[in-house]
Amino acid sequence: MFPEIGQPLPTCLTSFINDKFILMPKKLILYIAMSLDGYIARPDGNLDWLSSVERPGEDYGYADFVRTVDTVIMGRKTYDKVLSFGIPFPHSGRACYIITRQERAPDGNVVFYSGPLTELVTQLKSQPGGHIYCDGGAELVNALRRDNLIDTYVVSIIPVLLGSGIRLFQDGSPGNTLQLMESKAFDSGLVQLMYERVDKG
Repeated sequence: MFPEIGQPLPTCLTSFINDKFILMPKKLILYIAMSLDGYIARPDGNLDWLSSVERPGEDYGYADFVRTVDTVIMGRKTYDKVLSFGIPFPHSGRACYIITRQERAPDGNVVFYSGPLTELVTQLKSQPGGHIYCDGGAELVNALRRDNLIDTYVVSIIPVLLGSGIRLFQDGSPGNTLQLMESKAFDSGLVQLMYERVDKG
């Protein structure tokens, strides 16, 4: 039912300096940016505001983070948005699950999944290898939250107030207690926060 996950992480990663990301057990990690007022996109899905923090040579830890990941899950709308950028698919080297309501045939390393999220995440966590990266969007994030499936939240706060748009955390999801693991401020004004979920219910 599930394709093989990619090869285990190289042994050199066991001593990787940012070991907060590679502690076992395997985790589902939300790594995402949002505006100061809580939106991940404008009402029409536009992401132009993210360019306000672009700096030459600065990726805000993204390259280091994805080295700890071998599986990606994302919503179908997010997948379509990524494809619209006209760049090579950024997760071509990882197992990638697109959460969708419509069944589709796999496309290379991309699997279109329409089953229960709890079943998928449990299966992925049971396999060896790196962590699982949730790449959005908001609908998937909140579906995962309803089942308490996200273990780690890495949220980059962009110093922009959008006023309206697609909100990251929607009403109706369960509450969670989080523990701050790390915070880092950058010259661009971006602040990156990493939280671990404390309650495992």
